[in-house]
Amino acid sequence: MKAIILAGGQGTRLRPLTCKAPKPMLPLVNAPFLEYIFKLLKNYDVEEVILSTSYLPGLFERRFGDGEKYGLKLVYVEEKEPLGTAGAIKNVEEYLDDDPFVVFNGDILTNLNISQLFEYHRSKGALATLTLTSVEDPTSYGLVPINSTGEVAGFLEKPSWDEVTTDLVNAGTYILEPDVLNLIPMGENYSFERGVFPEMVEKKEKIFGFPSNAYWLDIGTPQKYLKAHRDILGGRIEFDFKGTQLKFGVWVGKNCAISSEANIFGPAVLGDNCQIEANATIFGYTTIGNNCMIGSGVTIGESVIFDDCRINRSSVIKNSILGKGVKLGAKVHVEDVAVLGEDIKIGDENSLKRGIRIWPETEIGKNIIKF
Repeated sequence: MKAIILAGGQGTRLRPLTCKAPKPMLPLVNAPFLEYIFKLLKNYDVEEVILSTSYLPGLFERRFGDGEKYGLKLVYVEEKEPLGTAGAIKNVEEYLDDDPFVVFNGDILTNLNISQLFEYHRSKGALATLTLTSVEDPTSYGLVPINSTGEVAGFLEKPSWDEVTTDLVNAGTYILEPDVLNLIPMGENYSFERGVFPEMVEKKEKIFGFPSNAYWLDIGTPQKYLKAHRDILGGRIEFDFKGTQLKFGVWVGKNCAISSEANIFGPAVLGDNCQIEANATIFGYTTIGNNCMIGSGVTIGESVIFDDCRINRSSVIKNSILGKGVKLGAKVHVEDVAVLGEDIKIGDENSLKRGIRIWPETEIGKNIIKF
């Protein structure tokens, strides 16, 4: 089977983290998010993955190569202009054959059983099968009601509570037959959600919904990105942690120097070549990347720290994200879903809170920002 991963978006909701990296390449517990999808696809006998890219396209092939490392053949196809979810699939048509294929959105974290999805698709004789998931607040999503046989009955975009008839939403993973490509105009910006799928319902084509209780999360905001890490570290989704298990719930990479006077409470993950100094405390649901220095008296909890960060003495990081190469001075507070982009330098005694976002390569002197 072949798979297509839609990886062309600019990830604007995750800026400044995506200023220099596409969203599917952001680290998920210290490995690019796409690596998790590759492993999932490989587990279900997918042999070839076509990556539809647009934003910073060259970074994908430089990082992932031909896919041999993952037991896959990787093909890269660039959208010269944004083509939408369906237009992106039409753009890779020449790389497909006569068999059904699976489509993944490149920002959805899931443990979906693709074999079950494919069997359902085949048993229904479907042209298209959409994975559906239940949500707590249906008014925030486009709903996909289905009938008793599983056929999609229509699409309802962000309804009021009076209009809600289902809690099922499109989970962004599909099985498609090649004939679906005939419904997509070449070279146009065209979407599945507002174009192809509603047209199929109107024409009474065989489009089915597959209700799934698999884990599902769109990682496209800082809050959801942090939640993905909490859920993985908390065991809600199976994950192959790298490194050595130092104690229950704590994984440590190679060549780490951890002071005997430091405290690490799981679940937590440290990458390779990290230095943790005396009296530093790392609380649960924290991921620290490779080559990081955590100074004496530093406190970190429920946060994601990218590679090459340096956090100096007595700083506090809670429920926040530090991009690659961030340097914090002493007694800096980073809290409340603050997001710091790549290669930022923050002087001593600054307070960065309340969802503040700081763009890459910014330098802030001592005691400039207070909340």
